[in-house]
Amino acid sequence: MFISYHDLENEQKRDLDYKISTSIDALASAFAVCRHRPALAFSAGKDSTVLWHLIKTYLPEWASRVKIIYGNTGVEYPECVKFANRLKQDWGQGNFYEARPLQTESEGLKYKAQQEVLQYLIDNRRIHEVLKDDGKLKTTATLERACPSHLRERFERERMIWPAGTRKNYWWCVDQYGWPMLGKAFSKLKAHRINIDCFLRFSKSGSEDQKLLSYYQLLKQVKISQACCDVLKKEPSERLQVELDVDVIFKGLMASESRSRQTNFISRGYLFKSHRDHLGSDPFFHCNPLSIWTDDDIWEYIKRFNVPYASLYDMGWIDKSGTYHKIKRNGCMGCGTDLLYQNNHMAMLRRTHPGPWSTFMQKGMASEIQKLQIAKRNGQLSLFDVYDADTLLDIRPCIFDRIDKLVWDDDTLIDEENEFDPEIELELSH
Repeated sequence: MFISYHDLENEQKRDLDYKISTSIDALASAFAVCRHRPALAFSAGKDSTVLWHLIKTYLPEWASRVKIIYGNTGVEYPECVKFANRLKQDWGQGNFYEARPLQTESEGLKYKAQQEVLQYLIDNRRIHEVLKDDGKLKTTATLERACPSHLRERFERERMIWPAGTRKNYWWCVDQYGWPMLGKAFSKLKAHRINIDCFLRFSKSGSEDQKLLSYYQLLKQVKISQACCDVLKKEPSERLQVELDVDVIFKGLMASESRSRQTNFISRGYLFKSHRDHLGSDPFFHCNPLSIWTDDDIWEYIKRFNVPYASLYDMGWIDKSGTYHKIKRNGCMGCGTDLLYQNNHMAMLRRTHPGPWSTFMQKGMASEIQKLQIAKRNGQLSLFDVYDADTLLDIRPCIFDRIDKLVWDDDTLIDEENEFDPEIELELSH
């Protein structure tokens, strides 16, 4: 299927009945090529809920065979966790599976310990033992194996080691890779932070691209990464897909959500083929039946068919003009990928879930935002240059709400504490 962006725009303007029909056709085409087992990637969000309802309603003969894979990253909104558990009971029919972050197979040093080992090797002129010829770190494991016994003994006493079997949760990702801020397009390097440190310091791979050099300079100052998406979502889901012998995966993705998803749909269509080792010579298929839908279509479908949805979507805040701003999307609570924009994920979290917001900020996100602000202003002074992050957290308007510019006006009218799920709070405390 090859269509133009103009064709896609026309498809997106069609009525809901047409879109339901195209989705059913896409689902039927995917079921027709299924030789093993189909699965739905479920996030407890409105889009994947509507997709599940479509399968249940229009293709009931297949609905009982579809495995529901719920991606629980450990930092999901409590309202979505409760909703997922509700649908597990109401719709699951024994086919509901929870994909949680995997565990480490061996012990590993925490980032601060890795930094100490790196400095020890530099001071003792042994850094060449862990570097490739081009100056890049051979592997993280190579560096950790070079840790001297006296440092390891102290690391053990001070709990600076991740034990084997550690859950690769949000905080493990932050420690080993960095904070999820500024988006995948910006944070290009997917590697352990200690590897990036070595690359920035010792690599002989030169470049004359000023944008790339500026990016490297920013990386030297801040610890950011998008590795958490793979570690918390992709890897656990794909591991479960192998265990369940899945060869068709359905996702509630819409082309209207981003330019990359538009391009993906235009070039690949509703159903496209890839490969997974567990299937041998049989193909693996990805199916996105909601590709031409929009948010308005999703809500029209929900209202027309009385489809349940997570209470998260009714939460929000009222600005000083009286306008109510609802949460538009679910996902990980600690995601700062859209900090360049007004009413971004973290700014909304501060207003609707102040407890979790404070946890993320106090555990290091505030300090990293401060570094980003300073780096992006090229020497222009602000409050970030005068006070530390912990002090600034109590100031309103909240200058942590955006990265691209300082926030001078906080138009929050209400900021009430919301109930916080104890299970999620335990996860956040780790």
